Amino acid sequence: MTRLLTLYHTLTEQLERSDWLLPTLARFVFAAVLAGYFWASGMTKLGDGLLGVFSPSTGAYAQIFPKAFEAVSYDASQLGIFHWAVVVAGTVAEFVLPLLIILGLLTRLAALGMIGFVTVQSLTDLYGHGGIEHAATLGAWFDRLPDGVILDQRAFWMLALVTLVLKGAGPVSVDALLRNGPWARPVSQPQ
Repeated sequence: MTRLLTLYHTLTEQLERSDWLLPTLARFVFAAVLAGYFWASGMTKLGDGLLGVFSPSTGAYAQIFPKAFEAVSYDASQLGIFHWAVVVAGTVAEFVLPLLIILGLLTRLAALGMIGFVTVQSLTDLYGHGGIEHAATLGAWFDRLPDGVILDQRAFWMLALVTLVLKGAGPVSVDALLRNGPWARPVSQPQ
């Protein structure tokens, strides 16, 4: 039994020294599972033309401000500068924040931004789009069913993002390159 415990402790010590693994896997999973989702969602919000981000589609307002947009009979011109600014910022965030996470550039800040984004997205889905009225959309923890959109699936999204906030991007990242590159090292002073 002592040999088995010694082997177990040796293996777990090796894993504890593998600080690079968890943030690298969190970024990989984010890229493989969520980046495409956010970019596709961002594409639905773009207006026409090269600068379509600054003239959001009607779908953008319907997604982000469903009740306010309905209240003005789906006429975006009746919404104010606040609504426009939030839609533009949200659209830009859907493109930029995932890209920063994938590159591992300003990863902690980008992951924190994504946590805020997912929180607002979830609240909009629940209260703006009426998801709170549907148990399947909200989901429930400890119910044996892992398919609730908000409490179940987005909890895993948040876990990956919190991992990046706490652990950073890992060694295969622009953050690591900037931190460990030759320009980041202090110059030795002659004695």
